[in-house]
Amino acid sequence: MGIVACRRCTKAWPIDRETCGRCGHSLQSRDRHSLQKVWAYWLVGLICYIPANIYPMLRTQTLFQVDESTIIGGAVDIAHYGNYGIAAIILIASVVIPLAKFWAVAYLAVSVKSPTRVSNHRRQLLYEIVEYIGRWSMIDIFVVAILSALVQLKTLASINPGIASIFFALSVIFTMLSAQSFDSRLIWDAQAKEGGKRPDER
Repeated sequence: MGIVACRRCTKAWPIDRETCGRCGHSLQSRDRHSLQKVWAYWLVGLICYIPANIYPMLRTQTLFQVDESTIIGGAVDIAHYGNYGIAAIILIASVVIPLAKFWAVAYLAVSVKSPTRVSNHRRQLLYEIVEYIGRWSMIDIFVVAILSALVQLKTLASINPGIASIFFALSVIFTMLSAQSFDSRLIWDAQAKEGGKRPDER
């Protein structure tokens, strides 16, 4: 249509305009380096996710012993004491959702370059879901932070975050950056190219 919308204030301008006349934001029809950013952040997030599950997430020190728990190990311990609901929440928030996000972002990035049977609307919905659940990915870090702040009884008992909490936080951050770097308009550009149309690019 020969127009480009400002990504800050959403006002439409002619395709040849450089900056938005309303808010001064730089105008760009498509991010040409979108997929490069997606894969770079995705790979770093995946690398950080591995030690996040290997090293201890929580370090509990009592008067006579010190216990270190990984994410899965902590969930198993909680389930052992009968708190199956809490254990399930931890596993879903810390294992299932991050792995699902890795798969979803990778699938979206591959789908804009390779033919797929999944409709554009479903892929757009998948992207919106990934964007929405990103804000809940830090629940494990919040739990560790709250426990560390509340349980500090000097020599009797204390709870401190383990090294895995740093890697897990980095993994979440880079996964969110990967999802945000994905230009969802590329989904519809692929359809336009298949139909013989060339989308406006600059």
